[in-house]
Amino acid sequence: MRDATAATHAGNSTGSRGGSAAQYAYVGSRTTTQRNARGVGITVWRVDPGQDSWELLQTVPADDGDPTTPVSPGTIPVNPSFLALNAEGTRLYAVHGDATRISAFAVDPARATLTWLNTVDAGRGNPVHLTLDPTGHWLVVAFLAVPGCVATLPIRADGSLGPVAGVLELPGAPGPHKTAQLGPNPHHVVFDPTGRWLAIPDRGLDRVFVAEIDTGTGALTLNDPGWVQTRETEGPRHIAFHPRRPLAYVLNELRSTVHTYRWNVQAGVLTPLQTLSATEPSMTGDSRAAEIAVSPGGGHVYVSNRSGAGDSTPGGPAPDTLGVFTAERHGGLKPVGWVSTHGIRPRFFGAEPTGRRLFVANEVTDTIVGYDLEAGGGHLRPLGVLAETGSPTSIVWRSAH
Repeated sequence: MRDATAATHAGNSTGSRGGSAAQYAYVGSRTTTQRNARGVGITVWRVDPGQDSWELLQTVPADDGDPTTPVSPGTIPVNPSFLALNAEGTRLYAVHGDATRISAFAVDPARATLTWLNTVDAGRGNPVHLTLDPTGHWLVVAFLAVPGCVATLPIRADGSLGPVAGVLELPGAPGPHKTAQLGPNPHHVVFDPTGRWLAIPDRGLDRVFVAEIDTGTGALTLNDPGWVQTRETEGPRHIAFHPRRPLAYVLNELRSTVHTYRWNVQAGVLTPLQTLSATEPSMTGDSRAAEIAVSPGGGHVYVSNRSGAGDSTPGGPAPDTLGVFTAERHGGLKPVGWVSTHGIRPRFFGAEPTGRRLFVANEVTDTIVGYDLEAGGGHLRPLGVLAETGSPTSIVWRSAH
């Protein structure tokens, strides 16, 4: 296993933020040479909101996928690329991108460090996203590799995972993109705010599916109707629901667009309302959209844009961007502006538990960059690079208990 280091930085803010309690950040990464990755596994950080400092507490090492290098005892599988915490903050789950496995960890209640519980081979390729159902009894996972699917795994009493219980195959004809749309490619799976419906954007089929879970058996079934069709070659990637209004926003990877939908929560139906570019008007090169989120107050929507035509290209040389949009009264979005991510390939971003700051994981430049959310979330004030860690791809948060 190769050696790697993580560096921490003090932020640009000069004072305390009201004596906020420490928080803990869990950062997933890519680790394989196939992905040109520099990550070493899952890193655990203590974050001081007062000084915007990140202190590395633990590294859970992951395999680098190189058969010529030895695998150390206690090493988890390759690419722990996306993470999820249970509601109590006592268990953490990780998908292993480009593999077929999912891992479970216990979280130490005092130190916030991780102890491996088990790893399950789901028998499906390239898990890319995961979420827990509202009961906390099921883990729902999206598998990207064609033919992609969504599967459920039971969560046992000790937090470990059982074998796959339910599999949802996604119907439809592939979109016209010759390399990125070869079949079903579900890239995201999230519950709507009521916890009843699952939304599943599928990059390969140009569809956003809606499904339900049987919390007794883990079985997944499509709603009727089971999906909304996008324009061809949109490549739906991620979805975010408005916290209070019947709206949903879908970020489309291949065209770098953002769609606004009316959300009928009673029927589980998405109705298209608006389409906008996720990139600034001056963007003339290739771009692949990545992440989308709604501000805690619901007034703004954020998207991240990655320069280049996919992961096989280096991106840059200029830093990538976050787009900021206002959620209008009529339901649509209005562009506010675009800010630099101070790095390349912002695969993930998200707000920390207080909703006052937002953090971006720049996968190619190995940095985590922070922003203060000001003016109700309409202004992102950069705090600079707060941590350096190899190939970061996701961040989940736990408040100090």
